[in-house]
Amino acid sequence: MFQAFDNPGPGRPMGRAHWMALLARAPLGLLESALREQATRPARWLRAPETGLMMVQGRAGGTGERFNVGEVTVTRCALRVSAESETTDATVGVAYVLGRSHRQVQLAALADALLQDPAQQSLLDGQLLEPIRSHLRSTQAVRQARAASTKVDFFTVARESGSDTEEDAE
Repeated sequence: MFQAFDNPGPGRPMGRAHWMALLARAPLGLLESALREQATRPARWLRAPETGLMMVQGRAGGTGERFNVGEVTVTRCALRVSAESETTDATVGVAYVLGRSHRQVQLAALADALLQDPAQQSLLDGQLLEPIRSHLRSTQAVRQARAASTKVDFFTVARESGSDTEEDAE
């Protein structure tokens, strides 16, 4: 049912859906720094960056009936990156990101196109995808720590009230 796209598991290669999920959540600064040289490559727009709305659905308890939560702003684009050599075909990169950043979606689509070339996958995995994974892990850890700080231990309250009644009984 639910699949964590940023954690393919040990021994399994990362497919396109996995890296597209990472690129969709990547901050602009990480994309800019990792794709500085590749961003100058000639690309032809198949679909220029455009912003619109998407309906988000949820399920009560994760398994119940679907219901519409609301709308989110999404920017998408598609581009064709010309091949470095004449023997390989041009690749098409596609990206969707939350928000209105045209530059972010353009860089994510460029990264998608470049990652489809097996010769560049290992380089971009270390240069781009691993920093994104580490950023997302640290962001999640901060979120979990903030949520854990609000945890209430109801058993403590029950024990305290139970100890008062024991003293009264003696």
